[in-house]
Amino acid sequence: MTEASVPSPDTPREVLAGLGDLTRRVRAAQRGAWFPLLLLGALTLGGILVSRFTTKVMAVPCPAMHPAAGAGCTLIRHGSPLYWPLGLALAYIATAVFSLRRSRNRGVGSPVRPYVLTGIALVGLVTATAVWSMRHGIPQPGRPFDFWGLHLDPTSRTTTFLERLTGDATAVGLPLLVLSWVERSRALLLLTLVYLAVELVPATTRWMRIPASSSWSALPYLAVPGVLLLLGALGFRLAELPRRHDAS
Repeated sequence: MTEASVPSPDTPREVLAGLGDLTRRVRAAQRGAWFPLLLLGALTLGGILVSRFTTKVMAVPCPAMHPAAGAGCTLIRHGSPLYWPLGLALAYIATAVFSLRRSRNRGVGSPVRPYVLTGIALVGLVTATAVWSMRHGIPQPGRPFDFWGLHLDPTSRTTTFLERLTGDATAVGLPLLVLSWVERSRALLLLTLVYLAVELVPATTRWMRIPASSSWSALPYLAVPGVLLLLGALGFRLAELPRRHDAS
């Protein structure tokens, strides 16, 4: 009768450690936050050029209750009404296509669906809010701001906050919060919180001495969040390279 050594089965602790390591590897393979950050950053910086070439300064009659009633008021319009909703929708669709191809190549699932669906839904909500506020035409100087039936003072802090909240903070920041949750990425969560702070804190053009009537007045509002998103994309991309090298 011959004797042979048989490898002892792994202990439960070793099995759990192996499963934990496998889970971390799968999550690392599923992550790809650099791509949507790259698209959103490029879209934000592109908004500066769109504003530059679509700015319109018009002379309109002042409302009857305006202090300058009887004289003329200046109405300034920046940007294209189609640029942001169309650009954001295309960015979310491109992210979905990129993630599906990536998941097929790597043989792992993609958790990006909640991010894409949330982004498209919020873009629709933001667009509907803008259409509602302009359903009677561009808001005139001194007129109340119509926010879903609430007529707010355009000079109040509440109105300013709502305008900023129903912009990129909702259409870009909230979907990124969802992405940080599905990817379980603390770094992305931190980046998103910084982005939301930049978007929601009131800012003026005084620090760059650009008047509101200038075609470059969007520069201070879009340059900082746009550069922040691109730097985040670069950081996540560089962090992903060592993992790919180790996997190969």
